[in-house]
This record gives sequence, C-alpha cells and structure tokens, in this order.
Amino acid sequence: MILLKDCFRVIRPRHGAGAAAGSLEDDLAGVDILIEGNRIAKIARGIVPPAGCEVVDASRHVVMPGLVNTHHHFYQTLTRNVPAVQDAKLFKWLVYLYEVWKGVDEEAVYWSSMLALAELAKTGCTLSTDHHYLYPQGFRDDLPGLQFKAASELGLRFAPTRGSMSRSKKDGGLPPDSVVQDEDTILAESEEALRKYHDAAPDAMRKLALAPCSPFSVSEKSMKDAAALARKYGARLHTHLAETLDEDRFCVEMYGRRPLRVMQDCDFVGPDVWYAHGIHFNDEEMKILAETKTGVAHCPSSNMRLGSGICRVREMLDLGVPVGLAVDGSASNDASDMLGEARQALLLQRVRYGSAGITAREVLGLATEGGARILGYDQAGRMEEGALADIALFDVMKMEYAGALSDPAAALLFSGYDHGVDHLVVDGKFVVRNRKLVGADEDRIRDEANKAAKRLLSKAGVRAEW
Repeated sequence: MILLKDCFRVIRPRHGAGAAAGSLEDDLAGVDILIEGNRIAKIARGIVPPAGCEVVDASRHVVMPGLVNTHHHFYQTLTRNVPAVQDAKLFKWLVYLYEVWKGVDEEAVYWSSMLALAELAKTGCTLSTDHHYLYPQGFRDDLPGLQFKAASELGLRFAPTRGSMSRSKKDGGLPPDSVVQDEDTILAESEEALRKYHDAAPDAMRKLALAPCSPFSVSEKSMKDAAALARKYGARLHTHLAETLDEDRFCVEMYGRRPLRVMQDCDFVGPDVWYAHGIHFNDEEMKILAETKTGVAHCPSSNMRLGSGICRVREMLDLGVPVGLAVDGSASNDASDMLGEARQALLLQRVRYGSAGITAREVLGLATEGGARILGYDQAGRMEEGALADIALFDVMKMEYAGALSDPAAALLFSGYDHGVDHLVVDGKFVVRNRKLVGADEDRIRDEANKAAKRLLSKAGVRAEW
C-alpha cells in the first residue's frame, strides 16, 4: 500500500472539448490518495495510513494520471540527430535511415527499448505503445519478447504493436529487401505474437496490437488480413496515415484512392483502430473518423521536425474524434519527453487556431484519458477511486514554477523547463522514486544504448566517433 499524503493539487483532466476537459474547479487541494494493490482505493482528506503502508509527502506536487504515449518507434532512439537527415522530409529521411536500420540486431532492440521507456517514465509516462515494423533478416531472437522484457524490468504498462512491411524497393516501396517479410510470414508471426503476449484484461500490464506500417509499405490484402486477425483475438489495429502530402499522392497513384478510402476498403476503421499523425484528412474524412470513432495519435514534435504539417486537433475534438498524444520515433523527434510533447501540442494548435485554439486542460486530457482509451485501457488515465493506480507526481515548488501556481496543472505546460517527474507509480508500484528509476541502472542504459548506436551507425558507414 502507498499513501500520497497532503497532495498540493490533484488534477483530473478529461478527454474532450470545453467543460468536458476539466477545469480549475475540478482540482483537489490537500487531499490524500490511498493506493491498494493496483488501484486507487480512496481519495479524501486525513486518511490514516493502514499498517505497513508507505507514506509519501506530496505537499509539493501536482498529482495527476500518468501520461500515455500512443505512437513511437523505440529502435529510432539509436539514430537521433543524424546530420545527413536533420533537414530532410519524410520520404528522403526514411530512404536514408532504412540503410542504417537494416543493421538492427537483438542488442539494439533491447537497449533502445530500455532507453525509450526510461525516458518516457522519467517524463511522466505510465503507459506506452511502440510501432516496430522492421524485421531484419537473420534476426535470431523473439523481437516482441525483447521489448516486453524491457518494459517488465522497468515496470511500465506496455501495449506495443506487431508491425510489418512487405513492399520493398523492388515492389515500389521505400525500404531495402532485407527488412521486409512476405505476407504469409507476417500473418503467421503476428498470430503467434498475439497468442503469446496479448492480454485482454482491463488492467493488463501488456497488450498487443497489429500494425502494418503504412498504405505504401504493405498490400491491401495484408491490411485486410491484419484487421481480421486482430479482431479474432480482440486486439487493436494501428498504422501511419495522412502524415504527408507525398503519401496522399502515392495512394492516389497506386490505388486510385486517398489513404482513408483505402483503409475503409480494408475494414481498417472503427473504435479499435488508431492512426499515427492524421495531418492531411479533408473535411469529409474528418466526419468519417468521428462517425466510426477511429482514433488519431497526434505527434506534434515529429510533424514540426519533418515539416509535415499541423494536425487539426481542435476540429477533431469538436467533432468527437478520439485523440491521443505521442512522441513518435526518436529519430524524428529526438526525444521521448512526454510532458514536453504535451507543451508542444498546446503551442502548435495555437499556431493554427489562435491563442484560444486549445486549453491546457484539453491537452492534458488527450495526454492521459484520451490516450488510454485509444490503447484500450478504459480504467487508466483517470484520478478517481477504482481507477488504475498509474500516477505521476511533479514537483511544482521549484524556482521555474514560481508565480505560476494560480493554476498548478496548467503550469506544467505553460511554465518550467525541467520535465522530469519526482515519483511515478504504475500498477500500484514505484517506477520512478525521487527522480531515479527503481528497476534499472540509468548509467548502464546510457552506456549500452550509446554502444548499440555506435555499432549500428558504423555498420552502415555513418560517422560515429564518440
């Protein structure tokens, strides 16, 4: 048991527009939070600690649901800030980096997963997915198993995807032959992974979705097969969609239809589906997303980094489209900073829609409950009795928050520059305690990830001299 004592402020964001997103009046001051097992058992003032209960002084902290990351590529943490593609658009960026990523091995998968998950945890994330669609020839180990091992060691709730690519350069795609699989192999290995790892329980520490990489990296048959297989096991579906205008043109030239129409024809829409990016949907397509309750993972930093455009999140929320927040791959964002991503989402929507384009509470709502719903966790992302005990505690009694405490929740986005969490609780257990990971050595993660990155870049002939 854990008792969070005398919380400076407990915030309860909601996913949705306007009043539904929560407000200052919804915050709770000076309350205690009792955690029993993996649930929030009680929220009240003056809770007497039960025998054997660990008491944490939360009088300096904004206490909130853990943040939820709805799209990532963990292996890309090893190719951050590569000079040759610092200024490239998506397709050029992909073509260059595929020649590096084809060298990904077991050590690279494990240590990049440790690195990405550690960064996410230290910036307030309790639940993440990952979209690993790269399966190099000669890979000896159980790739999803390496990622689940990393998540288990760190203690994070993890709902990754079994990604796939079948269309290489010889088929009109972008990647080399050595990182794609034939569609029969994809289907067989996807089913094996679902049987082995997918847990449908509402409080599962691990779930698995199926995620063909994009409309330009697999066939329509592969998309249809993935949709049928995922639904057979009660799993979710994910892919990249409407990220760039190049993708729009590619789909029109190859399929004679826009990307979302292709997805509809493949039965790849619905409340069990979410797309990464979703920048270039037109008005009619936005209505289809709302009607079908198909979700969108908003990736503001990556979209700005690659110059892809600005997702119409304000309009999506108003229409009732499910929206979550995501850091995307660390080679197109260069960080796995969840609180920083929430700030970027706030600012980018205001670039498009003006100073009132989105509120801090709305952003926190899509970064918590919104993301949890998209990943299939209806009992996460909330601060209420009975909800999963996935909780982030941010210290706001620091210099950079001075003068900002008239709205402590919004201060996390409007003020401050250190996005580190003081304490992080996942499934009722500490994952970060006093700003340090509980289940792993941070120095070793850094050193092993740097070694893996250097090996990967050197194999591809890219300068790596650290």
